[in-house]
This record gives sequence, C-alpha cells and structure tokens, in this order.
Amino acid sequence: MTVLGVAVRAGAPLGGGAERVELADGRTVVVKKAEASALRAEAAGLRWLRVAGATPVPAVLDVDPERLVTEFVPPGAPDPAAAAALGSGLARLHAAGAPAFGAAPPDGPSAAWIGRAPMRNEPAPSWPEWYAADRLLPYLRTATDAGDLTRDEAAVVELVCDRLPALAGPAEPPARLHGDLWSGNVLWSPAGAWLIDPAAHGGHRETDLAMLALFGCPHLDTVLRAYDRTAPLADGWAERVPLHQLFPLLVHTVLFGRGYAARTAVTARAALRAD
Repeated sequence: MTVLGVAVRAGAPLGGGAERVELADGRTVVVKKAEASALRAEAAGLRWLRVAGATPVPAVLDVDPERLVTEFVPPGAPDPAAAAALGSGLARLHAAGAPAFGAAPPDGPSAAWIGRAPMRNEPAPSWPEWYAADRLLPYLRTATDAGDLTRDEAAVVELVCDRLPALAGPAEPPARLHGDLWSGNVLWSPAGAWLIDPAAHGGHRETDLAMLALFGCPHLDTVLRAYDRTAPLADGWAERVPLHQLFPLLVHTVLFGRGYAARTAVTARAALRAD
C-alpha cells in the first residue's frame, strides 16, 4: 500500500474512519475514508478555512473518491494561552466571511455532510429564513418520521422556526463557519489549537460558538473572552446560545435516536424564552 506515492510503514486508527499513517520517508499523515461526496466536501472545507491569522486547520495533501490525506497534527494539552489563541483565531476565521448564508466552500458540493448526516448547502438571502428551512426543519422531519421526536416535542421546534425572525438578534453578515465545532473537533497540539473535520459553510458566527459550548470545551470562558475582544459579539448573544444549539441537537437526534429528544425539546423552549 502506498500513500502520496510512498510506501506505508505503519498505521493506527484514530476513529471516524481516519487512520494515522507513518510513511517510509519519515512523514506522518492522516488518511480518512468515507463517501466520495463527504471527502470532497471536507477537502473543500479545509481549504476554505485556511485563513491567515485564523485557527489553523490541517493541510489537504491529496483527495480522491476513496480517501482524503491530510497533515498530521501532533497531540498536546489545552492551556489558557492556547484557548485565548483559539478564541481570537475563530473570530478572524468568521470575519473572513462567506458569499451568503448556506453557501458551500468553493468547489464544495451543495449535498454535503455533518458527521454521518446529509447537509444541504444552498445560498439564501437571510439567516432566519435559511436556518429554519435548511438547518432545523429537515432534521426535525426526519426525526419525527422515525419516531425519535414526539408530536409535542416537534411542535416546540416548529414554534421556534415560526418565531425565528424575532429570535435571531441583530442582523449580521454571513460568517465563514467550521460548521461542526464540537469540542472533539478541536485538536490541542503543542503549538496550540487546530480545527478538524469541518462541515464548512456560510452561517451565523454564534452557531460555531454555541456548538463549541454544547458538550463542553476546555477553558471555554477564556475562548469566548478572547473572541469577544477580537470581534465583539452582539448584545444578547448568550441568551441565543440555545437557538444555535438546536441544529446540532436535531442532528444528534437523527443520528442517535431518542436519547437526544428530551434535550432538544428543552433547548427549543429555552430558545423561545430569548424572545
């Protein structure tokens, strides 16, 4: 077996279809296997997220319909300095912007993925309209049809969609989002934090920050303070965290079932209280 035209010396699984591969020329890379469209979307996202001064992402070394080869990031440990750099770097990434809400990265497919769930990337003129139509309602329908959300639980999410223009807060330009920024997609290296496994698209910057908080992130308060110093957040952003967490929770309900249903409904009610 060869990777990048070089014989493979050893490999070790990293999870999620990825493997750390040591090459005969001394390099270590990451090789990921998945659906061809998912590999194409991830490669396009990684290239788009490489913004000067922003939080780094692994370089794409090769991609074909069967595998994606990227730079290997050596493991390290989180610390306050790295967390502060993550916050300011995310602010710079978001500020790089996107052509529209829902826009795919250049050369990225509109039929993309978030984890193992399909995700549609199509431009839309406003964030509330797009977030309801392309981020909440598709997963709500899938979860409800599968019996993973009850009619009453679904009704609360539908109410959020109906009230989104009032819940959205001040209008903002489209941000360049990582798109799947849970804490497991932040790698802490000796040189600081890196971002991996994106579901990149144009969206609202508060979504990345809310997702980072969803399952906990080391030194999160430091991350958020550094972000706010670099690119001040709009008034009321903290109250809107549940609104932005509703999308990943619906995705988790679709992927993993009713174990996330109660939290989804509670989060939808919390989002409504921000009105």
